[in-house]
Amino acid sequence: MLVQSSRLNTIKQFLQDKLLFGNKPSFELFAILTVYFVQGILGLARLAVSFFLKDTLGLSPTQVAVMMGISALPWVIKPLFGFLSDGLPIFGYRRRSYLVISGILGTISWLALATIVNTSWSATFAILLTSLSVAISDVIADSIIVERARAESLGKAGSLQSLMWGASALGGFITAYLSGWLLEHFTTQTVFILTSVFPLIVSAIAVWIAEDKITNKPDSEDKVKISSQVKLLWKAMKQKYIWLPTAFIFLWQLTPNADSAFFFFTTNELGFKPEFLGRVRLFTSLAALLGAWLYHRFLKNIPFRTMLGWSVILSSLLGMTTLLLVTHVNRTIGIDDHWFSIGDSIILTVMGQVAFMPVLVLAARLCPEGIEASLFALLMSIFNLAGLLSGELGAVLTHFLGITERNFEQLWLLVLITNVSSLLPLIFIKWLPTGDPQETHISGNLPTVELFEHHSTGSLIENSFLPDILPELIETNNPR
Repeated sequence: MLVQSSRLNTIKQFLQDKLLFGNKPSFELFAILTVYFVQGILGLARLAVSFFLKDTLGLSPTQVAVMMGISALPWVIKPLFGFLSDGLPIFGYRRRSYLVISGILGTISWLALATIVNTSWSATFAILLTSLSVAISDVIADSIIVERARAESLGKAGSLQSLMWGASALGGFITAYLSGWLLEHFTTQTVFILTSVFPLIVSAIAVWIAEDKITNKPDSEDKVKISSQVKLLWKAMKQKYIWLPTAFIFLWQLTPNADSAFFFFTTNELGFKPEFLGRVRLFTSLAALLGAWLYHRFLKNIPFRTMLGWSVILSSLLGMTTLLLVTHVNRTIGIDDHWFSIGDSIILTVMGQVAFMPVLVLAARLCPEGIEASLFALLMSIFNLAGLLSGELGAVLTHFLGITERNFEQLWLLVLITNVSSLLPLIFIKWLPTGDPQETHISGNLPTVELFEHHSTGSLIENSFLPDILPELIETNNPR
């Protein structure tokens, strides 16, 4: 009996040290991991949504780009959900109730896509609800991580956030290939029904969140805290060392993209099947991990201005390789469309992730102590807004150039414009800091405050500006 107990303790210790990065196993930890894992799993329907809009509803590239911008709106207003969760408990809970609601909302929206959605307007609304569902659960999970991290050492906090990011990445990796394979054997509606099961898991595990029920209604003190938080955020954003780098990244992300038109080109012109696109997603998932590792291993100590400046240039230059596929030059030099697309996607994803990492690091380093979670979430929302507008600008250009679901004669020009325009923010490269903002500006500049018992408006780790569950028509990490 003692031997069995000793072995069990050894296994538990191994799980804690190796798999959980030193975090003690608990029902709550499993619940939070599940939320992030489900976020990754929902990528199962990413290709299905794209093909549903293109083939079932018969939408044009311009229409799809516009509606995808609308669907990304919840990720622009993420801080609002944090304030609601902090100041407006539902049935006495700030966390559990919102997780339950987000799960139910997600299931309903996916089932609606599978059954009653048959117009572009209803599709836009349903996809908007799926995005809203994930945004809410993401804010709640982030808030719990921030709360737990505040009670831990810096190293332990970082390990907790890394664990959550890994859970989401694992879910996305598992579904990368399946998202295409399923479409080869089943309809998009079947994929939507299958996907609808996973949000309910989030609702079910909400009971494992350690939270005391609030018996009293929110009082005036809660309102004062929220008001003070907003004032401090506004004060922070007026600091030049914060708004200038934010403006630079916003302008970079704002430049138009050709993602929607390019998806139509690869499927309608090149004839890429869902299974192959799923295979590409599998390779790009690994490439994103490689890019993050390369940055962490070799590039993290390079000054922000240097790193982001070269990222802008290299992203633009590498993005030009897409012209070879669009103009079929790859065939002239003897490279098959499929192989060229895989290689090009891997290279662009690695570069995109390398360019993306310093943006996250810079955003985190800009945040003063006491409002770091709220300000970081606000910065991410600003960047999300830029990504949304980027798609809308791409839609305008797509329409202006006469690119449709069958006419791709001007696609090369669209690709050229989107890549060249991404170089324009270099005019303002001096807006980026040369050193660490924590050392040169933040110390003593803003008051250190503890306004919230719950900092729920964001975490210091984000996977991407826009969620992976949005269709293939939106590329979140790749260069223009």
